[in-house]
Amino acid sequence: MADHARKTKVCSWNEWDPLKHVIVGRADGTMIQAPEPAVEREWPEYGVPLGTCGRLPREMEDKANEQLNNFAAMLEKRGIRVDRPTPIDFSQAVQTPDWKQATMFGCMPPRDVLLTVGQEILEATMSYRSRWFEYLVYRPLLEQYFKEDADFRWEAAPKPRLTERTYKTDYWTRFKTWTEAEKLERTQARDWVLTEAEPCFDAADVARFGRDLLVQQSTVTNAAGIRWLRQHFPNHRIHAVIFKEDAPMHIDATFVPLRPGLALSNRLRKPLTPEMAELFKKNDWEIIECAKPAHDKKAKFSFCSVWLSMNMLILDPKTVCVEASEREQMEQLDRRGFEVIPVPLWDVAAFGGGLHCATADVYREGTCQDYFPHQIPGF
Repeated sequence: MADHARKTKVCSWNEWDPLKHVIVGRADGTMIQAPEPAVEREWPEYGVPLGTCGRLPREMEDKANEQLNNFAAMLEKRGIRVDRPTPIDFSQAVQTPDWKQATMFGCMPPRDVLLTVGQEILEATMSYRSRWFEYLVYRPLLEQYFKEDADFRWEAAPKPRLTERTYKTDYWTRFKTWTEAEKLERTQARDWVLTEAEPCFDAADVARFGRDLLVQQSTVTNAAGIRWLRQHFPNHRIHAVIFKEDAPMHIDATFVPLRPGLALSNRLRKPLTPEMAELFKKNDWEIIECAKPAHDKKAKFSFCSVWLSMNMLILDPKTVCVEASEREQMEQLDRRGFEVIPVPLWDVAAFGGGLHCATADVYREGTCQDYFPHQIPGF
């Protein structure tokens, strides 16, 4: 066994098998990104008037890191190995031969960048110029896993050029002039800021169900990105989904698998793909609406919605971590037979998300199962 002994095993097929090894992000040096074509930060009521950029306040960063550190310590006490990224200077300007971006972003949400499917960890393309180089903070860990696990597949999707061809000119300016009905029309038409010039996707737009992967087309994931994933994972069934949301970004505050046969859906963001509802019904899955969020407005400086209430980390089919202020959500899951672990993490919201965003699977016990043996043709 000496030649084959491994300190690390990479493998995770879904969101609920027993978690044994995970990456937890850090808040160090997180920036409100400088302006770029992919995203426009303009929420004056949340402390972000148009054009705002720069490092988030140090006292906020300290509170966020305290909560992240406590979260990591709690996981370790439950026997789960926790690794952390290596922050770099996110205030520095970055560039490629095609563009120059005045700042980067941060390394709190590893779920955005890293997609674990079986024995593979895939670095997502990312569609923000400010996040193009974010993979670098995880490279020390991936290099370690590569040395320690001979079966680990370390993959990186093709880095997009992110030239002006990748984005729709003045999209965000026009977005502000549209009525709610017009925004919904754009959603139904899958008409967001990205063009189809090249594949783009964030890892957090993927929900894993064993052989089936649900991929949300969104402001950061285009149809070309979904097609790339479909060709990259030929042994999986890739289902493109959309929801009733005017500027969608990441599926894990909209639709969350809890355990085999049970999923949690955002009570406002209804699925707009009829085939999705049919797939779940045909395979005897129950979809329940999430509880009402505890917060009625976003955290200061946050670009994440109050629906972080359903952004949770599942430790096994009977155990789930929920943000500590979300009492109604915890009570709902308790009634469903889960052991619910309250985890204070609201101060982390401004740094890129909640409990699921703040983590990336390395190893969950279990094998690849088919939870949807009855498929819907063409979906």
